[in-house]
Amino acid sequence: MKSNIRMFADDTKIWTRIKSATDMQILQTDLDSLSLWTNEWLLRFNPPKCKVMHIGHQISSAYTITQDNTVWKIQEVQEEKDLGIVTTADLKVSKQCMEASARANRVLGMVRRQFRRLDKEGFLIIYKGFIRPHLKYAIQAWSPYLKGDVDQLERVQKCATKMVYGYQKLSYEKRLRRLGLTTLQTRRLRGDLIETYKIITGKENVDPTFFFTLHSGKYNTRGHPYKLEIKRSRLELRRNFYSQRVVHHWNHLPEHVVMADTVNSFKIRLDKEWGTISSP
Repeated sequence: MKSNIRMFADDTKIWTRIKSATDMQILQTDLDSLSLWTNEWLLRFNPPKCKVMHIGHQISSAYTITQDNTVWKIQEVQEEKDLGIVTTADLKVSKQCMEASARANRVLGMVRRQFRRLDKEGFLIIYKGFIRPHLKYAIQAWSPYLKGDVDQLERVQKCATKMVYGYQKLSYEKRLRRLGLTTLQTRRLRGDLIETYKIITGKENVDPTFFFTLHSGKYNTRGHPYKLEIKRSRLELRRNFYSQRVVHHWNHLPEHVVMADTVNSFKIRLDKEWGTISSP
């Protein structure tokens, strides 16, 4: 295989950068090799479920897969759900935000039908366990940056916090303070920083160089030893990828926060630095 390939359970993905007709031929050759392998080992693909997505500048191309001596043309799609995340050809996250908010709102509606009155403790148990997980699942991969998408997710939490008895007439900010919550946007940034800490310090089984490059400048007392290089990005979309958007915030953390020994101590120091109360 000359192209990149990843497998997860019964899903197989193959991808490469297409710049010329030669690149297209290499990818087709790899697909033919996969077809031969599946026929030999009787672990066949399901051709109708095989799809191709072109990301970026498209070069007209059609790919096939052979199964039981039958050649199937692979269907071209503009969006696909993968491991619960909607990926589109333009890599925008609006569709994913719509689906995440819709799932959370369905649970929110069910809770409203089942509970006439919720106190603070009962609400927090239900919200953190059954509603908010839909808004934060794999969020590093699809964190919104357009105002419309950000507001769409935030509206779910705004509506949810009004369910607490006696909180309906309070402002959103006051409801959050009384519940010990933050805005979802703040929580996403906190999650980015926690994930970066785990990757940089080797507490996550991820190669740090896949996402980041350590700053090559001489370390000084005004920073910390894990400062990251700020890479130039031509597109706004690229600037809002996880590996790009978190760098500025990470570099401005004080040394005593970054040099925490454990993930929990990092969270505690980060919350104290921000002066916020963030739940785990």
